[in-house]
Amino acid sequence: MGHMINQLKDLFSPESIAIIGVSATSNVFGGSSFLKRLQEVEFPGRLYPVNPKAVEIQGLRAYPDLTSLPETPDLAIVCISARFVPDLLLECVKTGLKNIHILSSGFKEMGTPEGIELEERIAEIARQNGLSIVGPNCMGLYCPASKLTAWGGIPGVSGTVGIISQSGGITQRLTEYLSSLAVGVSKAVSVGNATVLDVVDYLELFGDDPSIDVIAIYLEDIHNGRKLLERVQAINSVKPIIILKGGSSDAGARTIASHTGAMGGNEQIWNAFFRQTGVVRVQAVDEWADAIIALNLLPPPDGDGVFLAGGGGGVMTISSDICHIEGLTVPQLSEQTMLALQEVIPGTGSIAGNPLDSFEIFYNPSHLCQVANIITKDPSVSMFVVDRLISRKAFHLPDLPDQTDEIIERLQSVNKSLPTIITVDTDGGDALLGQEGIDMRRRFHHASIPAYPSSARAIRALRHYSHYHKKRIID
Repeated sequence: MGHMINQLKDLFSPESIAIIGVSATSNVFGGSSFLKRLQEVEFPGRLYPVNPKAVEIQGLRAYPDLTSLPETPDLAIVCISARFVPDLLLECVKTGLKNIHILSSGFKEMGTPEGIELEERIAEIARQNGLSIVGPNCMGLYCPASKLTAWGGIPGVSGTVGIISQSGGITQRLTEYLSSLAVGVSKAVSVGNATVLDVVDYLELFGDDPSIDVIAIYLEDIHNGRKLLERVQAINSVKPIIILKGGSSDAGARTIASHTGAMGGNEQIWNAFFRQTGVVRVQAVDEWADAIIALNLLPPPDGDGVFLAGGGGGVMTISSDICHIEGLTVPQLSEQTMLALQEVIPGTGSIAGNPLDSFEIFYNPSHLCQVANIITKDPSVSMFVVDRLISRKAFHLPDLPDQTDEIIERLQSVNKSLPTIITVDTDGGDALLGQEGIDMRRRFHHASIPAYPSSARAIRALRHYSHYHKKRIID
């Protein structure tokens, strides 16, 4: 597997790319749009459009075939009709080209004898000649560090998240989602029909990759369940794996069959898989992203006790209830902690305890720092949730300068000893409030402090984060 791992590494950092099947006259989805996006992000390597009827495409010299290229490219992106792909692969073999992404569809997913035969031919050629083939029927490779970002979040943000997905659309959404919140991706791959390289191969690569700290997977089905189980168990003990499983409903399972030509599998078997491996299972893209952010940015906790701090008794009550529903504790504080809090919490309009109701937290960074220094010493508290407020008329806040940078500076030191997350309640239809909330969340993420648009999403993310680390310790 060592040789294969090295070859897979090269997939994500090509210095030269041949795009086969680029239209000379239109910018339709496929070779033309991939080439245009790579040019837009200023891909630093060499790009070779291949079209036997063109001399120049999008300002670049075009070539009639692979044998006419001035070099053997590191990667080929294949965008031609399915029936021509096997012969193209034989041409790759002649030129020594090993790494191939087949964007084209029209294979096993069609459910036709012709499509199945074509895919079997692809697999046979790859096996006989040691080709690394991504796909077919997929969006392929994504790596912001090497500017291999013809799709996904463009140009993307480089970071430490690895994404393996059996859906290009899901990968697209997640990379855009994370990039918009300043959370970076190391590598992502849309595997499509996974004829040659499957989820387990990429999982092996990402597990050994020092640039990846968290692995996110979208699964519909798997060819080798036992191998997946073994790899997931081994890697999840070192790096968190977060899986969004598609096809749990009858309708979802039917969709899978026409998506990648796979079968969704028995839900009871998948439930057993999740229990046995201890990986984090999520049900939707926003939950997936929220869990990724928490597990990517926070140090491990030493327990499941949550301290909630904000302003407004009702808000704090609801947050406490959500913690209970999600299986997290909101512990009673020690007598020493309570006495210390009572000394700094205003006597009127506030409640010292857990949760803490103190409106001064919203506009006085020094007060927040006092509270943080007190609760870090309480042995029952393992996680800190701080509610932030965007100043607006409804809350009668004084006209204060933006204090986010000062709060970040103070909370960064706290976060090292007590995992800290922020809630910025911006759910709703107020566009200005929503944009300010996103900007604030991005700034906290730059400082490695997770921030969420509601307490429900924040606490749900904490539950995944806490349960992963608890399971890891037990195992």
